[in-house]
Amino acid sequence: MNPVKIIQSIPAQVTLIAVSKTRSIEEIHEMAKLGISTFGENRVQELKQKYDPAYHWHMIGHLQRNKVKDVVPLADMIQSLDSLPLAEEIEKQCAKIDKVMDVLIEVNSSKEASKSGVAPEEALSFLAVCMSFPHLRVRGLMTIGPNIDDQEQIKACFTSVYQLYQEAQARWPQIDTLSMGMSGDYEIAIACGANMIRLGTILFGERN
Repeated sequence: MNPVKIIQSIPAQVTLIAVSKTRSIEEIHEMAKLGISTFGENRVQELKQKYDPAYHWHMIGHLQRNKVKDVVPLADMIQSLDSLPLAEEIEKQCAKIDKVMDVLIEVNSSKEASKSGVAPEEALSFLAVCMSFPHLRVRGLMTIGPNIDDQEQIKACFTSVYQLYQEAQARWPQIDTLSMGMSGDYEIAIACGANMIRLGTILFGERN
């Protein structure tokens, strides 16, 4: 499927993040011509190299504390907040430049040891703690589905995070973002309640 058809198929209430990791700035400019204005990067070095203020940039990969100072001036959102020390460092670096950073709490919905994120049963208590930081604006939750073919298991993971999202919304009116779904499972994610998806390969094509 070509990227234009994919973009046109996304419901209006769902925000599309184009995952531009390993992609050139030229490819990003071409994608922008199709109406996409927000790009997601996994690596801090790539974000620094490609940064263009014409676009919005989300940090979607695991973020090390020693790299926070480089991300904070450039990113519009950090989607991978997964620990208290990281929250404290984002707060510290944002305070230095008087910036309030939009963040999402990353939930390890599949409970895989190889994935980052807080445990689902700890997500709301961690979210509550992060709410206390003046330079963090907690917007919601993010998760990465399990890399498997079993659609029911993927759906179960997404549904569990959607339920957490609903609980968070009931407690905190500012919660408005549920980021889940990538190239292989974004349709399941949307059906389960995602209002933000992160698409890379399906938009840009396979790497040569």
